[in-house]
Amino acid sequence: MADSTSYLFFTGKGGVGKTSLACATAVELADSGQSVLLVSTDPASNLKDVLESPIDENINQVNGIENLFAVNINPENSAEAYRNRVTQPLEGVASKDEIKKIREDLSGACTTEIASFDEFSRFVSSESDGQKFDVIIFDTAPTGHTLRLLELPAAWSSFTEESPDGASCLGPTSSLKSGKERYHLVVDRLRNAALTTFYIVARAESVSLKEASRTSHELNELGMANQRLYINGVFKAIEKHDPLAIKMEAMANEQLNSIPDNLRSLPLSTFPLLPYNVLGISKLRSLFSDELQKSISAETISALDTSTQVLQGISQLTDELCTNQQHGLIMTMGKGGVGKTIAASAIAVLLARKGNEVLLTTTDPAAHIQDFIEQLGVVPTTLTVERIDPKVETERYTEKILEHKGQGQSEEAKRLILEDLKSPCTEEVAVFHAFSKAIRLAKRKFVIMDTAPTGHTLLLLDTAGSYHREIMKNNLNASRMRTPYMSLQDSELSKIILVSLPETTPMREAAALQDDLQRAGIKPYAWLINQSLSMLSNLSDPLLKSRAASEIEVISKIESTYSERTFGIPFIAEKKLLPALLDATLHAT
Repeated sequence: MADSTSYLFFTGKGGVGKTSLACATAVELADSGQSVLLVSTDPASNLKDVLESPIDENINQVNGIENLFAVNINPENSAEAYRNRVTQPLEGVASKDEIKKIREDLSGACTTEIASFDEFSRFVSSESDGQKFDVIIFDTAPTGHTLRLLELPAAWSSFTEESPDGASCLGPTSSLKSGKERYHLVVDRLRNAALTTFYIVARAESVSLKEASRTSHELNELGMANQRLYINGVFKAIEKHDPLAIKMEAMANEQLNSIPDNLRSLPLSTFPLLPYNVLGISKLRSLFSDELQKSISAETISALDTSTQVLQGISQLTDELCTNQQHGLIMTMGKGGVGKTIAASAIAVLLARKGNEVLLTTTDPAAHIQDFIEQLGVVPTTLTVERIDPKVETERYTEKILEHKGQGQSEEAKRLILEDLKSPCTEEVAVFHAFSKAIRLAKRKFVIMDTAPTGHTLLLLDTAGSYHREIMKNNLNASRMRTPYMSLQDSELSKIILVSLPETTPMREAAALQDDLQRAGIKPYAWLINQSLSMLSNLSDPLLKSRAASEIEVISKIESTYSERTFGIPFIAEKKLLPALLDATLHAT
């Protein structure tokens, strides 16, 4: 890594190991004699645990390494400060309701990321407390949406001042700390291959590699082509007689042999799944040292706790859902890749097998639900499957909003509104509109959805008020009419199942989704832990046993802190996932 560029960005979905690899790279470069700053923008950063050193919003030296420094920028704090800068000038001018709406407009993930990028851009523009570093490493990277949004001339024009509601996730750019000049300097440096490298981090799993492929394509379109691919957590069996271990290794190898075409040209490094959590400097050094890996692995395996986790399965969850009622709305919710679709499919089939009328509806663009259902061979006659196409619904919604907000605006302003509408929030709102019809059916049958709106989306619709008015304006029985938001707040009718993996980062992401829902007055019914090794009692491979043991602490934290009801799906290494899951459920009951 002696030829490292000045700026390194690690990008990838939560749980792939971005922070571990960013920290390990920082230690490696510092060990080589370079002065290194590590910048994290994780709202619940475990950087202090990983580096075994106090980390806060000031630049501090990392204990034990003279030329390694770290800082954690809390994006939630940055976003709140940004909202305050936007709304304070409006106090006494705008009504409380108007200010509340603007604050909610600026409460989505898109705005949080813009505020974070605003904060860490000073490190790229060499304005960070006057200190000079040879290398600055970021454990996250801005999305293409943020970069495209801030690149449009209208973002820096009077349009955002005069129309604070015109581009909802941006707000007036005068409230950003960065000026137009600093922003363009930063983007120029990100595009300069001699200065900046993007490390795309993924797992040897199809969903993760597809996301990496999309990220690489998006960065290339923005002119940020100096990329490297890191595939982390590659499983290699230690015990060659463990059937699950052999299947898992074969599946990992299959994924490595079918990397998406646009990633094949990138320099590739793979990192094995390790039997220990990468906490502390010596374990960070082990990521780039086979010798250290072997010695720490041997030490970890010899001290292995082989206890198993007792979780109720998805069959027990389904039994609870249909106790005393034969209808209702059930939504599975979670970050990408945690298994929302397989969970929704299994719940729907199990309910239908009990004789209940069930509508299973999906927004999965790859139509995985249909694939899962077809794997069954015989489909229950009481099960109906339908698909809502998020792309089509978003296009319809975008056209409608653009027609309304773009009236009388310049072409530059319209381009800004259009890019703003490419935020994830827009798709959520559009899909929620499309869901409305299916939600009304939950009074008569079970309606299962493989996604759910975030609390932010619901509050956005509620504070705007327009959605409620649109539904009720021509209804003579408006007092008896229920909006979809009201239906979701009805805990008797609606149940949200939070899906997570038994790992720290997915747990924290699911907890953040839960907090956001609770802002909207909705409490999830239960948590469902997918791909749990600790539910299996017949493991013999030491690596699998160690990973199972590490799950215990995470699941215990979920049960004690986040959820009154916790269920699990055991790890299944089969291509025909739904039949295998239902078969495992049958044998467990």
